[in-house]
Amino acid sequence: MNIGLLACDDVPDRFRHIAGGYHDMFSALLAPHLPDLRLTWIDLYHGEDAPSPNAFDGFLCTGSRCSVYEDQPWIGKLKTFVKDVQQSAKPFVGVCFGHQVLAEALGGKVEKAQYGWGVGVHDMNIIRPEAWMSPPQSHCKLQYMHADQVQTMPPASTLIASSAHCPVAMFRVGDTMLGIEGHPEFPAAYVEALLRERTERIGEKRVNEALNTLEERTDDRLAARWIANFLTTRA
Repeated sequence: MNIGLLACDDVPDRFRHIAGGYHDMFSALLAPHLPDLRLTWIDLYHGEDAPSPNAFDGFLCTGSRCSVYEDQPWIGKLKTFVKDVQQSAKPFVGVCFGHQVLAEALGGKVEKAQYGWGVGVHDMNIIRPEAWMSPPQSHCKLQYMHADQVQTMPPASTLIASSAHCPVAMFRVGDTMLGIEGHPEFPAAYVEALLRERTERIGEKRVNEALNTLEERTDDRLAARWIANFLTTRA
């Protein structure tokens, strides 16, 4: 399965010793469930043009240090591309920034979270179980690292999961586009490095609370299976 990885940022060089870059993280996450996976890096953040939606079997959109409402040319081009992918009916999965750009591009709204930074391990409650969410589970714990969040979903959306700090934790647009606010691809060691570096921005109290969650068991393998199922059943 040939998936275009829409790169909206990457791991800083100083942290690459932890688990590599985003390509490495997503490959490690999905390869056990997609043995024929080919993950092609498309560096939108540094100005690479988006491909034709028909050039790939589906798309994954990464996180980013940027906000989806920033007036940057590459973000505007990405929003246009998301609309093109919707028209093509190719499967699309957005994670964090990718989840947020899915909402903004198709008519939803993203803003700074009133809660503040959502960081560390959080649990989301599955509101609407779907067939591709196999094996089924009523809750899903993931790593989070975000200051923005989806406030309003776009038309034709279905809310799938919600967490206490983030009401729109996972949603689907139509049958082929999925957004997930959490980071199933992030290992705890990488989140810890980000937290410690961003203590001043996030706030010491919130960082300490998040650090205390990092030893909790997460459901990244389950989320990986769900993402793989979503991509393969809609490709």
